[in-house]
Amino acid sequence: MVGSKIRFLGFYLLCMGFCPLGVEAADPEVLKPRVPSAQMEEARSWKNPFPSTPENIQIGKSFFHGKAFCKTCHGKDGKGMGDIPGLTGKLPRNFTDKDWHAARMDGELLWVLKNGSPGTAMVSFIPQILTVDEAWHVILYVRSFGK
Repeated sequence: MVGSKIRFLGFYLLCMGFCPLGVEAADPEVLKPRVPSAQMEEARSWKNPFPSTPENIQIGKSFFHGKAFCKTCHGKDGKGMGDIPGLTGKLPRNFTDKDWHAARMDGELLWVLKNGSPGTAMVSFIPQILTVDEAWHVILYVRSFGK
């Protein structure tokens, strides 16, 4: 319990100074891939082993709002308007953007959870915060915002 609170505090402080805020769909930056081109084929080949069922989405929701504290920057509704007071600059990714969902494959999202998002303040969450299986569940929940 103490370890997770310390991780949350560290992430909160990181976001206070560095979290870039998501951009609107009109901005072409939103649709640019975050995976380096040399790694794109491999990332796109990774498939989510968990079906998109209400139960699996609920598991992902519990990680998004809990252990992984995604809602801190991405907001409880996934719009990229996090819960951090005084957050300025670009907003974190807006997960309700249907164009972004159409452009990105699940494997690319897993790559970002493993490696962070170059050019943003999104840090690596695997294995420091989430297991790979937990991350796949978070991706199912993130996908539910775009429906």
